Amino acid sequence: MNRSRRTTLQVAGSAGLYTALVSIGLLRPGAAAAQALDQAFKTAGVAATLKAMGADGAAESKDVVIVAPDIAENGAVVPVGIKSNLPKTQMMALLVEKNPNALAGAYDILEGTDPEVSMRIKMGQSSDVVALVKADGKFYMAKKEVKVTIGGCGG
Repeated sequence: MNRSRRTTLQVAGSAGLYTALVSIGLLRPGAAAAQALDQAFKTAGVAATLKAMGADGAAESKDVVIVAPDIAENGAVVPVGIKSNLPKTQMMALLVEKNPNALAGAYDILEGTDPEVSMRIKMGQSSDVVALVKADGKFYMAKKEVKVTIGGCGG
């Protein structure tokens, strides 16, 4: 798939999903803050992504938990989850250090919901995975190394 077609499909899909979520009342217009995250999705490296998100001073916390395998047999579909035990969690994001674009996903957490997300990400090589949580206006993070093997052999 060429780059321009992929970009067009991403934009069209995002617009459709956003419209659907607004129409059923799960999002308010403008609540997604897509413009603020736009630059973060285009940055390379964890440090640059944290800076783009305004979280370059994030403190490590044991209340942010990453649920991921130590060794992933298939880097194309690595299951990763983030759970926050911090009160007033507002946002959760997942970053992969050695991916071309570090930000793999970002989620606004609605008040009154369990602050837990899970996704499948693509990892080209073994790397640190960083969970970023914004709770009560402050940023917290956790880090875990995930080793990617080819066919389950090696590390």
